[in-house]
Amino acid sequence: MTLLVAGLVVFFAAHSFCMFRDARAALVDRLGALPYRALFSLVSLAGFVAIVMGYGDAPRIAIWSPPAWTRHVTMLLMVPVFVLLVAAYLPCNIKARLRNPMLIAVKTWALAHLIANGDLASMLLFGSFLAWAVADMIAVKRSGRGAVVNNPRDMLDAVAIAAGLVIYALVLTRWHVYLAGVPLMAP
Repeated sequence: MTLLVAGLVVFFAAHSFCMFRDARAALVDRLGALPYRALFSLVSLAGFVAIVMGYGDAPRIAIWSPPAWTRHVTMLLMVPVFVLLVAAYLPCNIKARLRNPMLIAVKTWALAHLIANGDLASMLLFGSFLAWAVADMIAVKRSGRGAVVNNPRDMLDAVAIAAGLVIYALVLTRWHVYLAGVPLMAP
């Protein structure tokens, strides 16, 4: 459990630092944009690897027993997550209207997984991601730095939806077992 908590601390420290715009700007000025991005990426990756390894090794201490139907709710909630993740990187109407589809995707992903998992490690993992995404969304709204999309392209909405659904299908049928160690579909 220690590695999981350490990974969460490192990952969220890097990501929360971005909320402090003046401190971030000063560090970018001192290091340069590319070295800052490299450092941010390395720290984030180190935290992410520790999270994955720590979650995989963490004991499953049951806090509550989710009913079987919560798995179906989670699978349903995950459909828009991948569409939103793709839309976050495209100048599309989805991004223009939501302004921060990435944070909405993270909140939905975390909530969906909290519904279906009742162990302590899952509550730490998904609960911390949900709390961080809520805090970051508040910080984004207060700062007014949500995504601004000039001339959103309708075609890219279709691309976001199609790509998101393909990724969802791949995660559902193949990748989830490799990412989380839990198969979602029976072989």
